[in-house]
Amino acid sequence: MRLVIMADTHLPKRARDLPAALWTAVDTADVVVHAGDWVNEALLDALTARSARLIGVYGNNDGPELRARLPEVARTDLDGLRIAVVHETGPAGGREHRAAARFPDTDVLIFGHSHIPWDSEAPGGLRLLNPGSPTDRRRQPYASYLTAEVTGGRLDAVTLHPL
Repeated sequence: MRLVIMADTHLPKRARDLPAALWTAVDTADVVVHAGDWVNEALLDALTARSARLIGVYGNNDGPELRARLPEVARTDLDGLRIAVVHETGPAGGREHRAAARFPDTDVLIFGHSHIPWDSEAPGGLRLLNPGSPTDRRRQPYASYLTAEVTGGRLDAVTLHPL
């Protein structure tokens, strides 16, 4: 099962559209995950139309229309892999411990907010992933998104794609 993971798209404030390479990845993914800060419902509608399956949450920059359509936290099981998605996890310091305490029955936590790619493991084995932003790199050398594979309840081939 192929995953495409993104967050902090901020459309149309930071860009008019997602990069073409990301749309290509969306079109071939089994599951698309968006960890919040969409800003505009048009992207939610477009990703819903083009994704085989879409999992999303709202972020701090998302207004009442998006909050009415999306949860603050999404949880799902993908082929035995327990995944949670949330926008904010707080400061980088102590993130793994806070996440492990908040999501004890989770294998992978996908989050956004910082626009900084992140891949770490908490005590107990919780994997934390942040794809960065495909449209607003902030202090990073490039904008980015993630892809991954889920096979037999395991997360494999996690790849950061610079844009």
